[in-house]
Amino acid sequence: MATHARAQRKAHAAPVTADPRQYKVELKNDPVRVLRIKLNRAKHATRLAALLLGLASAITARADDQQLVADFLDNLNVHGYVIRPITDDYVGRTFPNFSFFGVIFRQYPVAYLCPGQQGLECSNIFFVQNDDVGFFPNISEMKTFFSEKLCPVPSEDAANDAGQTWLRFSDELKQDLFFEYSPPAVDYMSTADGATVTGQAVVTAGGQGQIDMTMNFDLTGTFVDVQESSTVRPGVRPICQATKLLDRDPIVRRMAEQDILAMGHMVKPYLDEIRAKSTPKLRQAIDRIWQRIVDEGR
Repeated sequence: MATHARAQRKAHAAPVTADPRQYKVELKNDPVRVLRIKLNRAKHATRLAALLLGLASAITARADDQQLVADFLDNLNVHGYVIRPITDDYVGRTFPNFSFFGVIFRQYPVAYLCPGQQGLECSNIFFVQNDDVGFFPNISEMKTFFSEKLCPVPSEDAANDAGQTWLRFSDELKQDLFFEYSPPAVDYMSTADGATVTGQAVVTAGGQGQIDMTMNFDLTGTFVDVQESSTVRPGVRPICQATKLLDRDPIVRRMAEQDILAMGHMVKPYLDEIRAKSTPKLRQAIDRIWQRIVDEGR
């Protein structure tokens, strides 16, 4: 991961949308991309108390952490992203006291330029620990994160959790909001030098291919290295198919229907977006194709 990070600010107007009295932003010189955003708890104790009364502490912590990620992104003045909490149990066991989020910049039907600020890419993993916000945008930097943050694994179960976590993060880094993957499957093997965990995650919808991983630990359970290979390829993606459902050419209509049906339930946000600005007849056609997706369990 990068050895330094700088928040991009405009001299004439700070792009942070949060109340500037509420947050203190500091850069932290660290091998991990981290922007420290400290909540001014004294001035906002009443607001936090209300949240704590209404929600369980773990859920509240995740919600607060997600807001810190949103504030980080707002501070960079980037748009078109979706924040996806990563809440798998094995991830929590592998990295306790961290919160993780996928941050995906939409590419379909209208692509947003992947931002270059601080090294962000189209798909990123953000993490929060003790109000520190950081991220890794690719496999190389994820390996650095594991090297720096993964504690020695004391057991076979803990090693398997680490392998599953790698695969879960890897599939998120390949995500464009249309892929679906199988749960990560891993195998543990003791070796003369320690242990090896192998595993894979397979694309089940939105494309084809799989992610294969081999992770090695030494005799103390310390992470040594990891190798990954991927054959993941995207399938059909929304471009303009919904607008062609009433095309005069029956072949064009049929091709549009086939593409939408192939995308299945993951196409719902796109259909909703087009439906909201369509004529009544096109809305009816969109509703019909969506009902087919539901009825056929796509």
